[in-house]
Amino acid sequence: MWVPDVYQGAPTTTTALMSTGGKTAAFAALILVISPAFSKERAVDILTPLIALFATLSMLYGSITAILQTDIKRMLAYSSIAHAGYILIGLAAGNKEGIDGMIFYLAAYTFMNLGAFGIIALIEDKEEKNLTIKDYSGLGTKYPLLAGLLAVFMFALSGIPPFAGFFGKYYVFIAAIKADLVWLALVGILSSVISVYFYIRLIVVMYFSKDESKLEIVNSNSAMIGIIVSAILIVVMGILPGSVINLISKF
Repeated sequence: MWVPDVYQGAPTTTTALMSTGGKTAAFAALILVISPAFSKERAVDILTPLIALFATLSMLYGSITAILQTDIKRMLAYSSIAHAGYILIGLAAGNKEGIDGMIFYLAAYTFMNLGAFGIIALIEDKEEKNLTIKDYSGLGTKYPLLAGLLAVFMFALSGIPPFAGFFGKYYVFIAAIKADLVWLALVGILSSVISVYFYIRLIVVMYFSKDESKLEIVNSNSAMIGIIVSAILIVVMGILPGSVINLISKF
């Protein structure tokens, strides 16, 4: 419950760190602590339905609530809750495919969020303004490179192929199906369909809404390099997902 308020109130660079490093560390700990328990049948009977319930509530709550947001950082905060639910699907599956899928998803999510928040940080500048979705109207005309990169991150977060976000969801959904959790995979797909709306809404605002904003963006070469590298990695992971998952499987 604290995530939206903290994401909105903290400096964007801090928010980017919390949404990626914190989540990755937490799930790494969960994998190390919980996954060994799946070798015991009695533990599986308890853990699987419990984790599946957490995953379901996180996905649906995050996706549905994100639709109502007008602040872009709050929108991404609720989106973060939904993505935590998708990652939990891999843990609920309790198999090797699920763990590998979680690691792939975490890597993809890290680059997607770093890129998105990097662009937000550039647009808001030091005065922390331009944080509502309508402030992004006309961005596609004024700053086509930034708009194009942000569109890539939004498409990836929504799980549209051929970006890494699609394959992150694909691997955890397949793991759930192999673990006879077809219903959980279907809930994940439903949540993904819902989330497409609020991600695409931002793209529509950037390219098709009347420009009523007063965006004045100060270029930062170091920030742009990081954003572009994140976008490239998302595309590469989407084009060569098998190579990445095979690398993960070796560890």
